[in-house]
Amino acid sequence: MKFSSIAVTLSFLYGANAFTPNARLGPSTSTISKVNVFAPIAGRTSSADLSLYMANAVKEGQSVKKVNGSTVSEDSISEKEVRALFELWNSALATGDSRIVASRYAKEGVLLPTVSDQPRTNYESIKDYFDSFLLKKPQGKIIDGNIHIGDGWASDSGIYEFTMGATGDKVKARYTYNYIKENGVWKIQHHHSSVMPEEIALGKAITEDEVRGLFSLWNNALATLDPKKVASRYAKKGVLLPTVSDIPRTDFTSIEDYFVNFLKLKPQGEILESYVTIGKNWCQDAGIYEFTMGATGKKVKGRYSFIYVYEDGEWKISHHHSSVMPEGTMPKAISEEEVKNLFQLWNGALATLDPDAVAKRYAKNAVLLPTVSDVPRTDYGLIKDYFVGFLQKKPQGEILESNVIIGHNWCQDAGIYEFTMGATGDKVKGRYSFVYVYEDGEWKIAHHHSSVMPEAFLGPAPKPAVEKMVKEKIMDEVESVVA
Repeated sequence: MKFSSIAVTLSFLYGANAFTPNARLGPSTSTISKVNVFAPIAGRTSSADLSLYMANAVKEGQSVKKVNGSTVSEDSISEKEVRALFELWNSALATGDSRIVASRYAKEGVLLPTVSDQPRTNYESIKDYFDSFLLKKPQGKIIDGNIHIGDGWASDSGIYEFTMGATGDKVKARYTYNYIKENGVWKIQHHHSSVMPEEIALGKAITEDEVRGLFSLWNNALATLDPKKVASRYAKKGVLLPTVSDIPRTDFTSIEDYFVNFLKLKPQGEILESYVTIGKNWCQDAGIYEFTMGATGKKVKGRYSFIYVYEDGEWKISHHHSSVMPEGTMPKAISEEEVKNLFQLWNGALATLDPDAVAKRYAKNAVLLPTVSDVPRTDYGLIKDYFVGFLQKKPQGEILESNVIIGHNWCQDAGIYEFTMGATGDKVKGRYSFVYVYEDGEWKIAHHHSSVMPEAFLGPAPKPAVEKMVKEKIMDEVESVVA
């Protein structure tokens, strides 16, 4: 059994005898030449030492001891035993149970904590502090300690360092413990913990590489797919201006809400360009990152700004601004000739006689209104199904008349095309409309409407008035030249 389990369990089961060198027997009942099992103080007490001490204290339960022939008061405590009281408190931290930690303090104990302005003066308020602090999974060690022992009290003050199991961060602080004996058990009557003052004056030290490494903490939180864990990387008053939402997120709940949807894409990020600035207890990392969306395989670049602040013993995101690459929102340049040539990509797919290859020329939400089917084709499967039949004719097309319009990341080509059916030699004319969109880095067919030439079925239509006016104008010009 680990010491933390022994020490904390015994402190509850045995009450006054759990961590008291002298407990049950009166002065005249028994004397033991060496109840203190610890060697002279030399660094940190081992768990084996503590376990042995605990076992002997409970087993023997004496109230008087003789050390080197001298009788010691029942309320006395050695330096080694004072230092062991820290280990008992540290072991309570290791349980992760704020009730056990709070029970190490005296009934009227006072805690002035490292990362809270509020003095804690009773069990409930002390427990409340450790409710939050224990989420970091802290474990402490004394680096430099000074012990003083009085009549029924002892103090231990100096510098300790905590390793936060939840993040791997290491944090130094100054400490003072005053212990008193209460109901036969040594308890913490006063505990004052404070940040290192030179660190406040100079700011929390961090290197450029460590600033860039903070991104990995956030990125690892994304990998958990837990929006609460991602939101916990932001400071108490953190602000998120997200890539794909117009709403600023200014508290834990709204930040968590954004990541509920974003994490469905299973994003994982990588920094491509980074520019770091370091200030006093703040730092900034700005640049360009790229996300790979595990749910779709899509890669998306964005511009980012992270501003970090040192809060509650760790670096948190105070401000996060993410935006799309602005040049990516500008229209994709394309000429009229290039629009007309997009037909050749589709025509080349027809030549493969592979319906998959043809269907892949259409956008994700494309619509095909085909020449010889009444059924609109609105997804990949239906579009492919149409070409399974049509490709049996071995068609190859040629544009006879083309009219191009170019818009913002879309373009249109409409006119008349003619197909030669390789299977039969037949030639068939039709009217076409292609609407193209720029999707995933290439131009795709978003809308394709193909229809038979109507006059073959309905008879000749009246010529447009515009055409008549054009002919009359031409004749007038010819006549004027001849004259």
